[in-house]
Amino acid sequence: MGGVTSTWTEPSDSPLTLLLLGKGVDPASERGVDCPGELPAPSDPDLVARATAAKAALGDRVFVLGHHYQRDEVIRFADVTGDSFKLAQQAAARPDAEFIVFCGVHFMAESADILTKPEQRVILPDLAAGCSMADMAVLGQVETAWEHFEDLGITGQIVPVTYMNSSADIKGFVGRNSGVVCTSSNAKRALDWSFEQGSKVFFLPDQHLGRNTAVLEMGFELDDCVLYDPHKPKGGLTDEQLINARMILWRGHCSVHGRFTLDSVREVRERVPGVNVLVHPECRHEVVRAADFVGSTEYIIKALDAAPAGSAWAVGTELNLVRRLALAHPDKQIMFLDRTVCYCSTMNRIDLPHLVWTLEELVAGRVPNVITVDEKTAHEARVALDQMLALP
Repeated sequence: MGGVTSTWTEPSDSPLTLLLLGKGVDPASERGVDCPGELPAPSDPDLVARATAAKAALGDRVFVLGHHYQRDEVIRFADVTGDSFKLAQQAAARPDAEFIVFCGVHFMAESADILTKPEQRVILPDLAAGCSMADMAVLGQVETAWEHFEDLGITGQIVPVTYMNSSADIKGFVGRNSGVVCTSSNAKRALDWSFEQGSKVFFLPDQHLGRNTAVLEMGFELDDCVLYDPHKPKGGLTDEQLINARMILWRGHCSVHGRFTLDSVREVRERVPGVNVLVHPECRHEVVRAADFVGSTEYIIKALDAAPAGSAWAVGTELNLVRRLALAHPDKQIMFLDRTVCYCSTMNRIDLPHLVWTLEELVAGRVPNVITVDEKTAHEARVALDQMLALP
């Protein structure tokens, strides 16, 4: 096991590390607020016992969801683990649970609220657990882009597609413009459907998933894709580029997956002969091209479960998950693709103190941090989500 765990370096106690570990305030995050209550100290030796007791006291009234990128200390209390859409579906499948405690990030809790019954309450243990990718597509900016497309007379040809990792109002925009939501595992199916409806796709908010799917799975050329930058006039593109493009990609990315580089791949291949490089499709195009295997979080988990004993794997996704997989498979050499730490900073805000505080508040009859999507937005977003569920 020493050889497995030594492939990464734990962060030092710098201000950045404290933020990554959820012990600081990030005012630039999706919701940018600190915990509204008094958190127990992380050093409290009774945290596990307190979480266990509170969850037992709530019984079937509470259903705890844990995203794969959560810390182990949180995952141990999850009733179900999975990726964002699977967890939202699991929440909808528990109509008798009064409280859905979503240990993930804000857009995930929004999706759970959209899919669950009105009387159920979805709770995010830390309201500052946002998503940098979701933040990169703001509704006003997207509507400005769409107005530009209308001025060019091309909106009739465009089908908007948004990745699940987007806010409820972006999903609502896509729904009211006859588009579809996609996940990293069904992006090709969503794009196939979209190109049956129109000749162009406006892909939000992750440029890398859109580009990788179009070029590597559908045979598009890189020149078929243009990058719309909302911070530049007209997206930084000429009218001709927009008119000729097949894929209009929003300038957004995942702060975790976007940090892996081609040098990371080359370095690990030199260091570990015969290593299999396995990455998420949110990684940069050149990284995905250089990898041996590419797939969603669920794909990565299944691939490593099925891998033969003694095989070596360098995995390009969030560190908590890679560490958990390495410890679960001591017969395989599973390592982090990058030499440096790469947590999802906002996901890591939800730690055991936040979970204990949330559960104990519920036991006391107080319902904290409820995530609510307004009825109109929820309806329009549900249209786009339902279209995804109806994909062939």
